[in-house]
Amino acid sequence: MIRYDLICACGHRFDAWFSSSAAYDEQRQAGLVECPLCGGTDVRKQLMTPALASGASRRQRKEPRQTARLNDETARAARALLRALHAHVRENADYVGRDFAEEARRRAPLKNARPVWGEATREDVRELAEEGIEVMPLPPLPDEKN
Repeated sequence: MIRYDLICACGHRFDAWFSSSAAYDEQRQAGLVECPLCGGTDVRKQLMTPALASGASRRQRKEPRQTARLNDETARAARALLRALHAHVRENADYVGRDFAEEARRRAPLKNARPVWGEATREDVRELAEEGIEVMPLPPLPDEKN
């Protein structure tokens, strides 16, 4: 898997994972790479620094993940966006639980199949990506204290 830092024509910055560089190129040319904020498909890669191995990985060293402190207004807006995203998924996709990978494979060749959401292991996600089936993690809803 390859993670690219991307930017849309409106200047929104985001990242996305692809199974290969060729997969990114194919999806971008087909108009399938969209900005999560504005939906624009005029997206390009940003300059990135390579991830260099430095001995033990962050997980092995048990270093905390980097986080950002948001002001109250930004945090409220982020929570509202996540709630809206979850509502959109619930209204426009079928919940299939732990059968997600199997159901995604079954519906992938169908042109007008309703999208699905559910649970998948990292291995499931990797295999689906290798098969050319696009999946995206659904961020968990924060509680109001976060």
